Formats: sequence, C-alpha cells, structure tokens
Amino acid sequence: MSTSAALDDRVVLRFLATPADTAAGGRSVAAGSVMEWIDKAGYACAVGWSGAYCVTAYVGNVRHRRPIPPSSLIEVQARIIHTGRTSMHVVVTVSSADVSTRRYTPATTCVLIFVAKDADGRPAPVPPWIPVTRSDRKLADAAIERMDSRAQIKRLMLDEAYSEESAAPRTTLRFLVPPGVVNFGGKAHGGTVMRWIDEAAYACAVGWAGADPLADHAIGVYSGGIHFLAPVRIGELVEVDARIILTSPHSMHISTRVSTADPRRPDDLTLTTQCLSVFVVPDDGGVAMAVPQWQPTLPEDVRLHEHAREIVRLRETIVPLAASLTLEP
Repeated sequence: MSTSAALDDRVVLRFLATPADTAAGGRSVAAGSVMEWIDKAGYACAVGWSGAYCVTAYVGNVRHRRPIPPSSLIEVQARIIHTGRTSMHVVVTVSSADVSTRRYTPATTCVLIFVAKDADGRPAPVPPWIPVTRSDRKLADAAIERMDSRAQIKRLMLDEAYSEESAAPRTTLRFLVPPGVVNFGGKAHGGTVMRWIDEAAYACAVGWAGADPLADHAIGVYSGGIHFLAPVRIGELVEVDARIILTSPHSMHISTRVSTADPRRPDDLTLTTQCLSVFVVPDDGGVAMAVPQWQPTLPEDVRLHEHAREIVRLRETIVPLAASLTLEP
C-alpha cells in the first residue's frame, strides 16, 4: 500500500471483451489478448507509481487457469509488490464475469517487471515501495523469492542457440511493425509483442495437432520466461519464430523468439524477446486431449528438448501466486 497520498500503487481496469479478442477457434478469448490486457494494466500501475515513462522488462509465469468466454466483462487488477532502484515488480490478476451476473472469477495471474526511464531513455530512480498490509508483505516476499529462479531461467534461455539445423515443427511470421502499435516511447507495446508471440505459437500448435478436428481450438495455458531484451521500433521488420521443443501426452511446449531487422537488411536480425508457451487442445468438456508426440532426432532438437525439460523443472519450483492473495486489500 502506498505510504504517500501522492502515489497510488494499484490500478483497476474494467471493460467488455470484444470480438477481436476472441481466439481463432472461437470458443474463448485469445491468450494474446489477455497478455495485452496484463501489460496495459501493469504499465499504468508502474507509470502511476514512478511518474515516468516505463518499459516492460519481464513477464513471468502467466498461468491461464481457465478460458475466458468471449464477450465477458473483464476486470484487470494491478498492484506494486516490490521496487528496486529503477524497477517495479507488478502483480496482475485478470478476472472475468458473465454480463448477466457480474460476478468476477479470477482467470490469470502473473508478475511483470517494469523499468522507469528518464527523458534521455536511461533507467530512472523510482520511489521506494514499503509493504503495509498482510497481503503487501506476503506478495513482497514472493517477489523476492522468485528472483533467483527467474535469473536461472533467463540464463538458460539466453544460453541456447537456435539455427536452421532443426526438424522441429515450426511456424515463422514476418511483417513490418505498423504505426498503430506505437507506445509513448515510439516503440511497440510489450503487450503487442506478446500477442504476436501467442499468434505464432498458436499457429505452430494447431499445425502440429492439425489431424484432430478440434485442433483449431488449441489454447495457451502458460507463458513464461518472457524477457524483453531490446525494443521493437516502428517500421522495423519483425520475425516471430515459434517451434515445438517438447511434447507431453496432453501438451505442446513451444519456444518463440521475436527478432527485428532493418527492412533493407532483412537477414541481419537482432533478438528482442523470447518466451516459452504451453498449449493444449481441449475437448468439448474443456479437458486437454492427447496430442501427437514429437521425438527429436537432430542434435539441436535433442539439446532444446532437454533444455525445455530443465525449464519445466525450474518452473515447478515457483509456487503460483494465489489470486485471492493478489486481490486482498
């Protein structure tokens, strides 16, 4: 809770999900839309606290606990749970409600890290946040506890090399960054980049599970290790490369990397963002169906397969934040 009347450490957004937010299968809101909402609320919270332009540095452990039906009422709550010298950790919880009942139920919770910037684009100091309530203290402790695991996951993901020496199921999207996604810093919103990641990962998942009549109902149930390494500028060429690196009996683990280049030098790509997503194909009752199993054979694919297993192991050490705690005063 804020210790100063001039500062507010919480933000609540409420709105109606639009048809444009619906996933390609038509049965639920796209995970990419949810991640855009998360980024918008988190950004508003970070800017409100710091009083400065901010950039998204990290989004972790986005657990989509349940699908959100199309045209639902949406509530997105964001709150500061830790500050560093120039950074802010923000927990965001997305809830939805049927229009007729208006009873909100949590669907997604995650933690984001924002960095404040000064007028010259350099990291800027932020006011320190001091936990006051019981939930403040518990969430602050959780933010600190996650730092080591997050650093390990980032290091593991950055250490892996990706090349064309792969036979993994793969989808690659290429396009120019349009002016319509510009943020206040003249670059693409972090939420927009996460939507691109979800779209490429969805296409990859559907392509792999395509023999099943319900394949186009694939949904993202987890996104993690989303590190924003460099800005995405308007007018740049973007390549969003998604490839399956691990399958379990009922899920597909997809590594997605976003790179950019000057359109005049399209092969001179710079990695800007990376993410590991998990997709499932639910049946009509919402239960994850069996998916085709992929067995890597080439050296790079075998290495990335083991890399994914290590990421899963680390992820399992991170205790999910209870939505009830994040929504507590």
